[in-house]
Amino acid sequence: MKSRTWMILASIAVIALAVTAFYVSSNSHDVGITIKTNGTAITAVDMTSFSIIPSSMRSEIWQTSGNDLNDDKSTVDSFKSDIKAIAKKYNCTASVKIESQFGVDQLPMPASVKGTSMVPTLQDGQSIILLKTTDLKVGEIVVARHPTYGLIVKRLAAINGSQVYLRSDNRQIEVIGTKTVVENGRSEVLTIEKTPLDTWLPKENVVGVVKVY
Repeated sequence: MKSRTWMILASIAVIALAVTAFYVSSNSHDVGITIKTNGTAITAVDMTSFSIIPSSMRSEIWQTSGNDLNDDKSTVDSFKSDIKAIAKKYNCTASVKIESQFGVDQLPMPASVKGTSMVPTLQDGQSIILLKTTDLKVGEIVVARHPTYGLIVKRLAAINGSQVYLRSDNRQIEVIGTKTVVENGRSEVLTIEKTPLDTWLPKENVVGVVKVY
């Protein structure tokens, strides 16, 4: 009789533990997440919560944060949204904060210079860090999306409503070769020149302002 009573009590205990475990896992937990970056990489992911944070959740946040840091299309809002989406997968409601050398919720991005259009200010291959912002001032160096050349780094020379005029610091015209043109039976050798890329672009194409170079 005692053995049967003990088995019944043990069964009840197991059922109670299972119900408790289900109750805990099915309730959302609040978690505070702080993403720290030095502008070139994610340096820390700090989390505060009353529950245990799964290592897989932390790993996903590290990976996504690094990807968003290097994505020219990411913003503070999209960055936070991506992290919150990961937390939601683990039944957590997250509040997210970004900390960089530029302040709280100031999102930087690393980049490197390609070409000599910004010589002598910037050199080919030089590493730079820009701050993603819509607060633009004439005279600043910015990174922008060009429809033909992709990301370009230029001097902001003018702002006209929703358009910005970007200008190369390097004003030198380079001779990069020659070509022969035959017309009406006559051949002529033409010089091929590379001129500075100065261009108008939509203001929304500006990714951010170069802060470190």
